[in-house]
Amino acid sequence: MRLFAAVLPPDDVAGELGSVVDGLRRLPGADRLRWTGRAGWHFTLAFYGEVEDGLVPALGERLARAAHRTAPFPLALRGGGHFGDRALWTGAAGDVRTLRLLAERAEAAARKAGVATEEHRRYRPHLTVARGRDGVGFASYLTALENFAGREWTVGELHLVRSSLPRSGVPGEQPRYESAGRWPLGRVAEGTGA
Repeated sequence: MRLFAAVLPPDDVAGELGSVVDGLRRLPGADRLRWTGRAGWHFTLAFYGEVEDGLVPALGERLARAAHRTAPFPLALRGGGHFGDRALWTGAAGDVRTLRLLAERAEAAARKAGVATEEHRRYRPHLTVARGRDGVGFASYLTALENFAGREWTVGELHLVRSSLPRSGVPGEQPRYESAGRWPLGRVAEGTGA
């Protein structure tokens, strides 16, 4: 199964961003972007790709330990940016240092559980709101996101998310995301033995 570790914004925070994104979707050229649905909004901590079913329990145990070792922390959605012409995103403000630490721990959890990972890159927190195609520029979207400042919330859980990519070929079809596990930050989850 295709898995990644993530931090998910609460519904009201996603709603704030949703209001801004609704405005972005009315800008010229927005119909040439692939917009991420609200159900897909998350901060990826570590992308694992295809993980053998037999490795998932060990990965879950390691992620539970990583969550236990990380205290809850404040975070907010803030501003915007892009990766070339590939992705438009909103960033993070608050305790980004702890978010990075949790990302490092989620990556280490995979290695310790025997899950192959890509080469390590410095974690850059972002929540993707759209993907580019056809050379669409992001300048007007970045201007609209420049002053965006969502309310702060306390991150209290680490999530393991399963993603299923679209296969139908229907334009606009979104990946599907479902929880494969979640663990509270700062305390031992039941049955982990951590």
